[in-house]
Amino acid sequence: MADQQDPSTKARGVRYARELEDHLSWLDTFSGTALGVLAVASGIYTYLGVSSLLDDTGAMSVFAAIAYSVAVSVGIFVFWSYMLRLFPAVRGARARVALLGAMGFGSVAIIAMSSWLNAAALAGSAAVEQHLAKTVQEYQVSLERAHEIATSAQGLERDVARVRQSFEDLSEQEAAGGLSGLAGRGAVFRVLRQKSSELSGLEAQIATQTPLVQSAFVEGNAILSRMRALTVEPGPVEARSVEFSEQAVRLAGLITQLRQLSVASLVERAAQDLSASVVLPELDGRSAETRGDQAATITSVLEVLAQRAATLESAAQSVLAMPPPRETTYTPISSADAVILYARNFAPSWAGAIAIDLLPAVLVFILAITQSAIRSGREGTNIEDSLTLAELRAAVAVMHDMDAAFKAAPEVPAKPISAPSVTPIKSS
Repeated sequence: MADQQDPSTKARGVRYARELEDHLSWLDTFSGTALGVLAVASGIYTYLGVSSLLDDTGAMSVFAAIAYSVAVSVGIFVFWSYMLRLFPAVRGARARVALLGAMGFGSVAIIAMSSWLNAAALAGSAAVEQHLAKTVQEYQVSLERAHEIATSAQGLERDVARVRQSFEDLSEQEAAGGLSGLAGRGAVFRVLRQKSSELSGLEAQIATQTPLVQSAFVEGNAILSRMRALTVEPGPVEARSVEFSEQAVRLAGLITQLRQLSVASLVERAAQDLSASVVLPELDGRSAETRGDQAATITSVLEVLAQRAATLESAAQSVLAMPPPRETTYTPISSADAVILYARNFAPSWAGAIAIDLLPAVLVFILAITQSAIRSGREGTNIEDSLTLAELRAAVAVMHDMDAAFKAAPEVPAKPISAPSVTPIKSS
């Protein structure tokens, strides 16, 4: 029971509570100033964050940014001043939970209106540079993929050359009479030469694309090198972003050019036409037997031609089946949006931005714990047990003053009390 506590225990509790109150009195002398400094610092970083979001740099924009940052500073100071005074003072669990909910809601509001702008001011430029670096990587992957497809398509030149050479060899054999048995440059020879000539033209067309592919790839790498340099160059990131955007447009055009330089579709169509468009010459054998041999040989040649065309078409289709480069487009982004987009990469900046706004919450809990300890130390003590020496001296001085005042007052004589008069009643 509180009334049955040992007097020495009560005295220790009172001394403990008194000591904590002395500390709180000293801390109160600068707590308001410290809270004001935190609010002003948050307002300054909020101003920097708001300024990065405003496109206009005129006086009205500056005034708007200042007004917003001042409102944030005042709001933070007032909110935490309420919490520092009220939360430690309430005793009921219900009231504590209600104020705790209000503090949580207010903290979320502070993060929404201030902390993310503080993070933008702390790490906005670095976040934009991160966005530029990521865009460079995406463009590099697209460029390399487009070059790989174009190079693979240029590799079809060897397949075309091999088929062409096979027809030239067959034509030489026919010229010697090794196919139809009729030496010379007859109908079979002319069919073989016709197809080898078509393939020779296709081979030359593919060969003309090779320097264009290499030139586009070299130029693309030069643009990528410049874009990488822009991500780390000193100076305002906004100015670098403008040049970066220009280089990105050039690089996107080169990637499109590389995709158009791919000859895979051309080879596929040529392979389909190789066996479908055969101009059969007139059989020039002198006898029916000779003409029959020529027709049989031409039929065999057409079968070989169809096989070679199918092989060449399959090679072209394998290149066409390669996944195309991913469409990459550079999108300019503000520092605030970049901080949110790459929040994982800037966790320390986010932690600092939030801490400068929510640090007073720690002070609220410290005060609440201390006030609870003070109330616990004074629990069960009478008011006279909790008086300090100064308070006792003041009370004694008041008693002396009151005693002196009573003594100095003049004595008023008491009036004698007269008996009430009685009127006799006459008898009739």
